[in-house]
Amino acid sequence: MPLPRLLVLSLGGTITMTAGGAGGIAPTLGADDLIDAVPAIAAVAEIDAHSLFRLPSPSLGLEHVNEVAREIRLAFASGYDGAVVIQGTDTIEETAFALDLLIDDECPVVVTGAMRGAEAPGADGPANLLASVIVAASAAARGLGTLVVLNDEIHAARFVRKTHTALASTFASPDLGPLGMVIERRARFLARVPGGPKFQVEGPAPAVALLKMTMGDDGRMIRALRQLGYWGLVLEGMGAGHVPGEIAGLVGEVASHMPVVLASRTLGGPVFTRTYGYAGSEIDLIGRGLIPAGFLQATKARLLLALCLEAGYGREAIDRTFAAYR
Repeated sequence: MPLPRLLVLSLGGTITMTAGGAGGIAPTLGADDLIDAVPAIAAVAEIDAHSLFRLPSPSLGLEHVNEVAREIRLAFASGYDGAVVIQGTDTIEETAFALDLLIDDECPVVVTGAMRGAEAPGADGPANLLASVIVAASAAARGLGTLVVLNDEIHAARFVRKTHTALASTFASPDLGPLGMVIERRARFLARVPGGPKFQVEGPAPAVALLKMTMGDDGRMIRALRQLGYWGLVLEGMGAGHVPGEIAGLVGEVASHMPVVLASRTLGGPVFTRTYGYAGSEIDLIGRGLIPAGFLQATKARLLLALCLEAGYGREAIDRTFAAYR
């Protein structure tokens, strides 16, 4: 039986970094270098590897992810069985979620990286890459959307987040846990999640602001948004989705001019919709026109809102789209 055919795209990140002349590590390795460093991959899948970018992940934008999505869609249309995207860990959760929105296919898409540079003792990149290839080549991964695989754990794009600056176990899904694990070189799944909305975009998405609410915030940044050219706002509220009562009216005024999505700054749990009723509470803010983000963390809600706006959705259509994550 022939091996599965996988497209591997490297975007850069710590997994590709070695020591440079200016001090510190920087992206130097390409996709072929990473694949060649893990001979065991040859027994798992037939690999077509490309270095699409060589960027640290904080420099990636939605325009880069759009290009990745186009390459993957073309590969799936030509008969590839899965795809692996390699990048830095700082924005893996955002890239994975964006790809989950931009690729409508049963074939697995896996995003991976490393917490330690390629020359570091105990470098985790080779193990993460092998595990990701195993998952992308697995028939059991079909229909699960985009997945994130590091530290032998398999996470759903909508739930995963980076939780630590240094540990190899940094990625977690606080509201669900991993969907599965790679054990004895086999992908073992324990749970599945329903699919979400899909988009296909070509041009740049409208600018969406993300603001975190803090104690005593007077809303001056919110006031400036329209003058700065933003088309939408994600508000990272306190607790279950709350803001200081003194600025609730201001938030509602902004929501009358642009879509405002209400997320939570906490590590887990959904934005509430019907518990608290004081000024600045979730009931009050939803009544003023805010759209609850459900279980989506604010960074992912920002991507979803940007794609909704690029697609021309009005407030009701945006609300229906976010309902898939509540």
